[in-house]
Amino acid sequence: MRRHLPLRKKLLASLIRTAVVATALGPTISWAQTADATLRGKAPANATVTAKNISTGAVRRTTASGDGGYALVGLPPGAYTIDAGAGTEQNVTLSVASTLTLDLTAAPTAPSTTTTTLEGVSVTATTLQEVKTSEIGTVVSQRQIETVPQITRNFLEFADTVPGMVFSVDPKGNTSLQGGGISTSGINVFIDGVGQKNYVLPSGLTGQTGSQGNPFPQLAIGEYKVITSNYKAEYDQISSAAITAETKSGTNEFHGDVFGDYTDSSLRKSTPAEIAASKKPSTEQKEYGFDIGGPIIKDTMHFFLAYESKKFVTPVAVVPGGTVGLADELPQSAKDQIGPTSLPFDEDLWFGKVDWELSDRDRIELSGKYRDETAISGVSGAVAASAAINTVNTDKRYDLRWNHSADSWFNELLFTYENSFYNPTSLNFGAAAIYTEVAPNNPVVLDTGPADPRATQNKGQKGPAIADNLTFNDISWHGDHVVKMGFKFKSVKLTAADAGNFNPQFSYDVTPDGTLTVPYQVLFPNPAPGTNPTAQTTDKQYGGYIQDDWSVNDKLTLNLGVRYDYEKTPSYLNYVTPSDVVAALNSPNNDPTAPAGQTYAQALALGGVNVNDYISNGHNRKQQKDAIAPRLGFSYDFLGDEAHVLHGGAGRSYDRDIFEILQLEQTKASLSELTLTFPNQFHTCAPGPNCLAFDPSFMDLATLQALYGSSTAGKEIDAINNNLKTPYSDQFSLGIRNKVGDWNTDATVQHIVGKDGLVFTLGNRYPTGAFWENGSQPWGNGVPGFGSFIIGNNGVETKTTQILLSAEKPYTKESGWAATLAYTYTNTKQNNDNNDLTDQYAFDQATIGDYPFIPSKVAKHRFVATGSVDGPWDMLYSMKLTLATPLPDDANGCYGFGSNGAPNVPFSTGSFCTPIAPYPGGQSFITGGKIFGYRSIDLQVTKNFDLTAGLSAYIRVDALNVFNYHNYTDYIENFGSNGIENRTPVTYNTNGNIDGVPRTLKFSVGFRW
Repeated sequence: MRRHLPLRKKLLASLIRTAVVATALGPTISWAQTADATLRGKAPANATVTAKNISTGAVRRTTASGDGGYALVGLPPGAYTIDAGAGTEQNVTLSVASTLTLDLTAAPTAPSTTTTTLEGVSVTATTLQEVKTSEIGTVVSQRQIETVPQITRNFLEFADTVPGMVFSVDPKGNTSLQGGGISTSGINVFIDGVGQKNYVLPSGLTGQTGSQGNPFPQLAIGEYKVITSNYKAEYDQISSAAITAETKSGTNEFHGDVFGDYTDSSLRKSTPAEIAASKKPSTEQKEYGFDIGGPIIKDTMHFFLAYESKKFVTPVAVVPGGTVGLADELPQSAKDQIGPTSLPFDEDLWFGKVDWELSDRDRIELSGKYRDETAISGVSGAVAASAAINTVNTDKRYDLRWNHSADSWFNELLFTYENSFYNPTSLNFGAAAIYTEVAPNNPVVLDTGPADPRATQNKGQKGPAIADNLTFNDISWHGDHVVKMGFKFKSVKLTAADAGNFNPQFSYDVTPDGTLTVPYQVLFPNPAPGTNPTAQTTDKQYGGYIQDDWSVNDKLTLNLGVRYDYEKTPSYLNYVTPSDVVAALNSPNNDPTAPAGQTYAQALALGGVNVNDYISNGHNRKQQKDAIAPRLGFSYDFLGDEAHVLHGGAGRSYDRDIFEILQLEQTKASLSELTLTFPNQFHTCAPGPNCLAFDPSFMDLATLQALYGSSTAGKEIDAINNNLKTPYSDQFSLGIRNKVGDWNTDATVQHIVGKDGLVFTLGNRYPTGAFWENGSQPWGNGVPGFGSFIIGNNGVETKTTQILLSAEKPYTKESGWAATLAYTYTNTKQNNDNNDLTDQYAFDQATIGDYPFIPSKVAKHRFVATGSVDGPWDMLYSMKLTLATPLPDDANGCYGFGSNGAPNVPFSTGSFCTPIAPYPGGQSFITGGKIFGYRSIDLQVTKNFDLTAGLSAYIRVDALNVFNYHNYTDYIENFGSNGIENRTPVTYNTNGNIDGVPRTLKFSVGFRW
């Protein structure tokens, strides 16, 4: 900015020039921001620019350069008085994670303003809009959080209003957030700049795996920003969308809220399954909580405390699988478990914060979160209530931050500690009964439990981290620069116990003539003596970045950056393949059809599997060292007035391999699950250790385990490639923002390619090297003396192109209303046939590379609209409309079999099944064609009461899914036969589960002061 730079700044400017040139020569991307805001623009030359937070009294200063350029960084979102001298004072509202422009060179004109309430302080201020950025992002305001109808109190639900995002509430009440065609594990959520990434499980953030719970008290969230792509270099461990949120703080006035929400079965319509069963179980949902904040020392120290509790009883439906009508042949004890049931859930959430303004240069924040929840889950679809899982979920985080600002630089030092664990276990114990259809792949008709031993887990992460971010805001070289650089180091202990030592799983044949009384198969755990079934490692994470927000002139802005990350996971790097496994892989092939002298490794090599790629000696594995992510973005303001801005970006972002997958080669060797077959008229096997005639004594787990003792026979071997890569996404976007009257609009095309996802496939091969022979896979050709060879490799890919259209009319006191419109067109494909993108197995083809690209389980068209309006008599009305076309059923379509089960001509892969993604027929919305898979209109009305003396109250009613649309989620599959696919291979099960909720009334009351 200043024309005459001291030596230190000249050197830094020279460094930037070098970095800019180097960055421009490589593939690049743009990126998102931390929770704090940056304010930049023009002021009188050499003037002192002051920002004073209206609600807390905090002050920040900088000095404008000789040409008037200034930048204030690290400003918590909120209302400020900005002053650069007489006649320049303005009140503005700064939004979360935004870079905003404000010129102070003359007395302000009369801009559109809004009255903003900040924890009891009402101010009239101009809300600045961020338009000169290359990121694809949308701010979710406090107004939306307070007014938009909501199924849950998960603050991430409002991200559903952003193009490209989908927030889901599944039939079990579990919530998830997905961006584009990449799985939920690609998400990262940053709260006050701290990532909430789950390193062990695929939920994206800690605490959200299979949970109805909320990740954070909604009362404590001020506002947040959703960035669907093109985040800045400061953000790591992400390949999909970034959510960056700012928590509330105490102010110079005491303030607080108390609320309670309630609904039960009498306030909702019956689900389709309840209608079919003529039975409606009693359900109840209660949520309540409070927050309080205020001064400890006025203008200097403040506190904030929030608590929320959630107590749910959620209805679900147990719906039999397999051929329609086959459930009639189940034993009566099993049939009695079909139909509606309910699942209890209980959560407590706490958040507290103390901030201390030591001076107008220094600010310290100390905050902590505590989450504790218990749930009965795992029931719905073909899983009965007797197979339920009891889950304990805890998440604790503590953050200490020191911000120091000077005229030309700003530094943020951050210490964090996290402790998050997910611990599900079987609700019941004993021998399970799983009823399956006599058909290819033995589809489950009903699982009556107790739960599979693999459902019992203990997975979590705990440990400290340190990060430092340094920003220079006073650099000039062919324009004005705000340069930010930083590092992060994290040492976190990862834990994963993958199964329990109980509950053998017996499978029974179900035929049109009845259910066989003798099982044909059992899966059971078998521990290896002297080994530990719990995997633990101390994961070391290193990251660094540099980024430059370069305002070339009043029209062109460039965002340049590069990030480097390195992660060291000792349990993977130092793992030693057991010597008996190595010997077995290289031993003679025990298949009687194998050529004389052929080893098992040679048979696999004929099929393209080199066993040496999966044998680790503790020294031949190297962590990836080339995870360099350069990023480039731009915006061009055509008229220099922020009315029409072209923006775009391109580049790369690395995620991570989750520990749940990395630990399998260790835990499977310690506590494997063996499968013993009992041959009958429908199931044959070669006599051996894993093929025995059924004996009633086998119903006892100890007897089963005694059959094998310390034997390795039948034990699955999991092995991961020695040259493992980190998953990443390449992102490209181009769009234009326009201001049309009071409306802010955006039209963007973005393309995201996700690569190197880790997946396990079947390594077994026939002696010829073939994966298919006569339509069968080599499941019987396991490692000699062991079981199947399951190998982990990179290779999962997604390809997503989206058109994102949005329009927002911000709320102002003068107009009294607000609205948002979001439309997304998505064309996305994946090389897997699994509806769940977080599933780590793909056994339907020889390698992941053999899978064709088929549509991912994402709606092609999705439209979300919200609106709110102030009514007379202190009434407030709002609505939300959600429409989406049906989701495809990603599955392995087995229609290459004749009607009598005899195989016909196989597909080109050698299989009689092929990955397909058929779409079920849609349903109409009000009128017109049957094109929608999800339809919902939600309404909300609030009556406010002024109780004087600063105290107010409200009564609120949410009417969810007012037209009671049944948004079916279960499929009925009938792919075809004789090698011919049905014209309608999949339809919705109209007696099954639904996404979202049936028509439901929810009542809320609250007080504010």
